[in-house]
Amino acid sequence: RVVAQRLESEETLKGGIIIPDSAKKKQEMAKVIAIGPGKVTDENKTITMPVKIGDIIFMDKYSGQEITIDDEEFIIVKADDIIAIVE
Repeated sequence: RVVAQRLESEETLKGGIIIPDSAKKKQEMAKVIAIGPGKVTDENKTITMPVKIGDIIFMDKYSGQEITIDDEEFIIVKADDIIAIVE
């Protein structure tokens, strides 16, 4: 699992990618704050997380579990719920 903090959506990302209004309603951006150890398979192998702390990610707007720590809001999402990593 990944702990992330939601970010305000930008009209244009670095690199010139324009985010249409229709996408803003379905997905949102967040900054990765913490990551778990990864997933252990039935064969006892660990699959590492596809993100690192500080990455900016796109995720479905309604995925994950919201939590509040010290008056700050975070969201816990599964790695499978991450749509893209912004580079």
